[in-house]
Amino acid sequence: MTGPSVAPRFPPWWLDEAGPEEPSPRFEGEVVADVCIVGGGYTGLWTALALKEREPTLRIVLLEAEVCGAGPSGRNGGFLHGYWAALGDLVPQLGQERALLLARAAERIVPAVRSFSEARGEDVWLRESGMLMVSTTPGQDAAVERAVAAAAAVGAAEQAVPLDADQVAGRIHSPVFRTGVYFKDGATVQPARLVRALRHGVSDAGVELHEHSPATSIRDGEVGTPSGSVRAREVVVAINAAATGWRPVARHVTNFGSYVVLTEPVPELLEEIGWTGGEAVLDARMFLHYFRTTNDGRVLMGSGSGPIGFRGRLDGRFTGDTPTAARAEHGLRRLLPGLAEAPIERAWGGPIDVSADHLPFFGTVSGKRIHYGLGYSGHGVGPTWLGGQILASLVLRLEDEWTALPLASRQVPSLPPEPLKHLGGALVRSAILACERADEENRRAPFPARVGAALPRLFGMEIGTR
Repeated sequence: MTGPSVAPRFPPWWLDEAGPEEPSPRFEGEVVADVCIVGGGYTGLWTALALKEREPTLRIVLLEAEVCGAGPSGRNGGFLHGYWAALGDLVPQLGQERALLLARAAERIVPAVRSFSEARGEDVWLRESGMLMVSTTPGQDAAVERAVAAAAAVGAAEQAVPLDADQVAGRIHSPVFRTGVYFKDGATVQPARLVRALRHGVSDAGVELHEHSPATSIRDGEVGTPSGSVRAREVVVAINAAATGWRPVARHVTNFGSYVVLTEPVPELLEEIGWTGGEAVLDARMFLHYFRTTNDGRVLMGSGSGPIGFRGRLDGRFTGDTPTAARAEHGLRRLLPGLAEAPIERAWGGPIDVSADHLPFFGTVSGKRIHYGLGYSGHGVGPTWLGGQILASLVLRLEDEWTALPLASRQVPSLPPEPLKHLGGALVRSAILACERADEENRRAPFPARVGAALPRLFGMEIGTR
């Protein structure tokens, strides 16, 4: 496999398209607040809005180390959905009742984003066209079948509609697409536009937003910054991938690199392959490919197969890993050969926070009023809305429908301590990549690769981004 056409770089195209914003003032001085939120991505912004909706008089200070959306919230693929597509994996983990509870609660995500953006008159490029999972090799057929069977087993067959090869081709033509399943619970957004809309919303709600204001210390009742501190009885840590080295959560989460490539506008090629419905699409690999179109006829292809972190460090491997960008581009050419002539305009990548069981988790540090949420595992655009509701309830000390969700009430599995977490994760990653490469080349993977790829499930863990 050759290198990518374009080297990965920042900023993501999404941020360029959304246009510049005047940064909010840096934090300075000593302030007393009711709540201090650390992190200006989706989780922190939705939490601030949820708190203001429930308790408008709260004094909330939100600190962002760079600018809102500088992290995963501004560079993701823009897939907006809940958990129906993951039901086949959720039932064995959570049991049927709790898995269904989560899937039903997450049905509120897309309507919530629609209502929020329409009420504010903000165009976030919301396109409610559903989501399509496709099988591209015999080894992927089982994942599609499992998704269909899981929905049928809970009496919700309409949530996962099976598609044969002809029906898949009716939505998007590719010679490698075998079968598929269509989830109506799915949409796409322009991620940076959604961040901007949320940023405007929290400011209008009276939240005191400070960008370029990193937290240098987080203690019970106080958050320090380079130019002062916020004393608050409630603290929310919403920094996702940047929190994977933070002691209270480090054993439950690690970092993976995720990269995308974006084509120039090619609406005529999309017409030729029939991909005009705007469906978000993903394949059934473990290190999945995820792809979607944009309002101006571009195609984004992502690959969640990047390097694994060590002790939470966020170094250049997460933003400049050309092999992962090359895998994303290779995926584009292999999965959509009708777009072989589509020029790549931009590539970028960064770290995502992957939990041991692939579900985000929310909680409160024992004996303290410090709350946290992370572990989205590459699926955070939609679940961050749920996270905002959960964290607001934790701050307000409520036991309600949100804190009863498995995202806040389950026992989160632990990963091995470092350096075993990094070394083991790297070994398993290599094994999975070898197995998936063999599957695509219609050959049997070497025995050591098959053993290595099977290890996570033997220990009740998930590796990858599906």
